[in-house]
Amino acid sequence: MKAVRSERMVTIAMSRETPAFPVVDVECHAGYRGEETPRRFRLGERQIEISQVVDSWLAPDHRYFKVQDTQGDLYILRNDVAADRWELTLFRCSANGGASPPTPQNPDDPR
Repeated sequence: MKAVRSERMVTIAMSRETPAFPVVDVECHAGYRGEETPRRFRLGERQIEISQVVDSWLAPDHRYFKVQDTQGDLYILRNDVAADRWELTLFRCSANGGASPPTPQNPDDPR
């Protein structure tokens, strides 16, 4: 008896009301031209401080910000201006695993 493998394609329709990415709470600073720049954001219970905006760009319906946190991790935040919503579209852990850089050891310290 030959086994028959059945394949089924499932299509999920996304609406503008349902975000495709995790929604995050972003605190911004308004620059001299009134443009808002993210300074920190909350991901779940964790507050992430932004040390620098690495890059930013515009799309027809969104504003994007590539940001780096104080531990070197990279994030891309997307602002849906029409829906007044921020989403996290990318996260990349820093080379040191997102941990703080190791502190230098004193060779005379017995610990």
